[in-house]
Amino acid sequence: MSVATAASRQPQTAAETDPQTLGWMQGFPPPQDKTITFQDGSFRSFPELRWAWSNVRQLVPTVNVWRGPGPASVLPREDHDIGASASVTMDGRPITFARMLEETYADGIAVLHRGRLIYERYFGALKPHKPHIAMSVTKSFTGTLAGILVAEGKIDPQAPIIEYVPELKASAFGDARVHEAMDMTTGLQYTEVYTDKNSDVWGLRRANGMAPIPEGYQGATTIFDFLCAQKKQGEHGKAFAYKTVNSDVLAWICRRASGMTLSDLLSERIWTPMGAEEDAHYHVDRVGTESGGGGLSTTLRDLARFGETIRNHGRFNGRQIAPAAVVEDIARGGDVEKFKPAGYTTLPGASYRNQWWVSHNAHGAYMARGVHGQGIYIDPKAELVIARYASHPMAGNAANDPVTLPAYMALAKDLIAGG
Repeated sequence: MSVATAASRQPQTAAETDPQTLGWMQGFPPPQDKTITFQDGSFRSFPELRWAWSNVRQLVPTVNVWRGPGPASVLPREDHDIGASASVTMDGRPITFARMLEETYADGIAVLHRGRLIYERYFGALKPHKPHIAMSVTKSFTGTLAGILVAEGKIDPQAPIIEYVPELKASAFGDARVHEAMDMTTGLQYTEVYTDKNSDVWGLRRANGMAPIPEGYQGATTIFDFLCAQKKQGEHGKAFAYKTVNSDVLAWICRRASGMTLSDLLSERIWTPMGAEEDAHYHVDRVGTESGGGGLSTTLRDLARFGETIRNHGRFNGRQIAPAAVVEDIARGGDVEKFKPAGYTTLPGASYRNQWWVSHNAHGAYMARGVHGQGIYIDPKAELVIARYASHPMAGNAANDPVTLPAYMALAKDLIAGG
């Protein structure tokens, strides 16, 4: 999809849909026409989601990810106004970094260069201390936790999934192996198309607590029941297909292998040693299970800290948080040929490895990506980390990539040229 096509479907600009200007959820109580709720689904509509993605805890049940008792790790600041950094979009339009943020409905951006915070901006409902939903960036946290457990010998990537979760024996995952869920090469009937109201992704949303249960609904109402009901289609291990149920299965394997909830595991292995500034939280299903595929909310700076941890081969805050081998395996990427049939036109030559997107571009950049524009972009050559939260009206990143990815590469080149 071209940027022009995407833009034609955007009813209003970022400035026109600023939740503060529109008065969403302001007042005691807010006026009925300015009230956003979970039950009526308004929190998922545009422009209401511009408020909702920064206020998930007011809408659905969550579980805390404790930052630990210690001080926040230092993010040295070296402010540098990169707003004028110039790039050309994939459809040939000149644009600045600042304009890119406007066009893609950014809620916040934090840019680290060589570990220093050089640029930090907030828009809409987001504030420095407020968590914003990371959507599928959550998957990269799940993949990193799984990688840590693999390195510790607690998970064998070659083992059958049912070795850890035998309850999945009769499901599509009954004959799949752990690494196939890690790299999303399972053969599943499940579909994930946000523009199709009949897609299976909406059943997953009902099961994981991010969509209300309609009257007379007969489907699964917990994540685990939903996973157990998945049906196979095709062969495992043949091709990449982006399906969130793989991430939720991987999260279950992490729970079984560690004996911990996902929230406690993240707190112990990453959030506390990283020196997170604020607690994070996961939204949970109706029995308190975290969504490992899209449920994490963090502050922007803590998202940047995690990105810097990964850029530094797992080392941050004076500690080796994840083994370097885990990060190096991700950065090498997955099978490009298995990725190709998925048809991501904005990611030519890319691959997918352990819940991370690997560009294989000239700088070896790799990414965590989520719908509506969430992301971590890591450019090893430029020593660059970009953490971004957004509330784009379109879920798919085909609306963001043509503008954001060229802007990130241009900035990387600017920073390299600047020494």
